[in-house]
Amino acid sequence: MHWGLIPHWAADPSIGNRMINARAETLTELPSFKLLVDRRRCIIPADGFYEWRKEGKRKVPMWVYLRNQGSRSDWLALWDVWRKPDGKRVESFTIITTEPNELVRPIHNRMPVILRPEDEEQWLDASRTTFAKAQSLLKPYPEELMDAHDVSPIVNSAKYDGPECIQPVSDDEMPSTGQLSLL
Repeated sequence: MHWGLIPHWAADPSIGNRMINARAETLTELPSFKLLVDRRRCIIPADGFYEWRKEGKRKVPMWVYLRNQGSRSDWLALWDVWRKPDGKRVESFTIITTEPNELVRPIHNRMPVILRPEDEEQWLDASRTTFAKAQSLLKPYPEELMDAHDVSPIVNSAKYDGPECIQPVSDDEMPSTGQLSLL
């Protein structure tokens, strides 16, 4: 699936570039999402997410994850199918965000809605669970079950995609300017 929702009614797929996230508070108000909440709910498996903490002019990348290292987090999402002019299907999704918990609040003003394993069926089975009932899941994940640490600025480049992207780094390992040169 493509990250960045392209609604079935869109004239142009570039709209998906602006629809990577959907605010939990306005899902039933916006045309792009209100038809999807009752029929096109999905989960996106993830190990965690990056956020950038501001320290003056410097932005420090951080890895935010569930404390139980073996835990995968499932994020709530909505999906849709858009048809290319040649008729081919493009399936896309948007991640639902909510207000941050106390761990994330000093770093960013939003966070993905993370699903508890016991609530998976309630979110996914739209035929048995109305959105009005599933809406109770759209809240911040408990901060005591999460953790975060600074990571290397290599996460700012798509060239890097390995375990080194989530390894903790100390302040003395971070560039003093907050900039990374990728020459």
